[in-house]
Amino acid sequence: MQLVDVIDLVKNPISDAEFRAKCQATLEHDGAIVIENFITPKALESIRQEGEAKQELAFYTKQQHNIYISDADPDFPPDHIRNKLVNSSKGCINDEQIAADSPLRTLYDSEEFRDFLQDILDEQGLYSYADQYSSINLHYASAGQELGWHFDNSSFATTLLIQKPAAGGEFQYVRDVRDADRGEMNFADVEKVLAGDIKPDVLTIEPGALVLFRGRNAIHRVTPTQGDITRMMVVLAYNNRPGVALSASARKTFYGK
Repeated sequence: MQLVDVIDLVKNPISDAEFRAKCQATLEHDGAIVIENFITPKALESIRQEGEAKQELAFYTKQQHNIYISDADPDFPPDHIRNKLVNSSKGCINDEQIAADSPLRTLYDSEEFRDFLQDILDEQGLYSYADQYSSINLHYASAGQELGWHFDNSSFATTLLIQKPAAGGEFQYVRDVRDADRGEMNFADVEKVLAGDIKPDVLTIEPGALVLFRGRNAIHRVTPTQGDITRMMVVLAYNNRPGVALSASARKTFYGK
């Protein structure tokens, strides 16, 4: 399979300097960019069918975690926003379970696509995970499943929406809530977000869209899925340095491996 079979290169000329500059400017300004109709209808349907066929293989997790995706901080009481627990639940098939001839493999392994991301994200290099599970993940959220409010530990996330639920499954975020590099956690505004006193922005995403998001300092969540249609989303995970692999405990948590 060729890249032209996966990406709609007419609508998304990823090697074009002007197109790249426009995407980079949007990401810089908004902290997120949704590139609609990024992949071709044929590739989208192929990925959807693969996801549907392999859903029974998914590893499902339901867990409570704090907003910082880290261990509890004993310097704060359990009910403090630093240690407050939220719920997340999803299913996942991992890289090892993605077919060798899948459009996802063509896309992820493409040097042209990786160069495009590298330019937009202003990274010196992008590298696959060193373990066999983490590079391409397909996530499932059936009725009632959600991702609770959290900050990412990585500087960027790259995702594709494959199937939209009947309702719910809404991506909500608030930019620049904290400054992780300076250690400024801004607990007061985090508490306001969870209390509903700060209204989040919402990304409108349709199937086939590529989403680039900077979630290290932007608190975000995906609301519970409603209805009988499972939300399917692909995470294309890259690192900005080579040789990175998930720890044994993280692999157990995310993949049951």
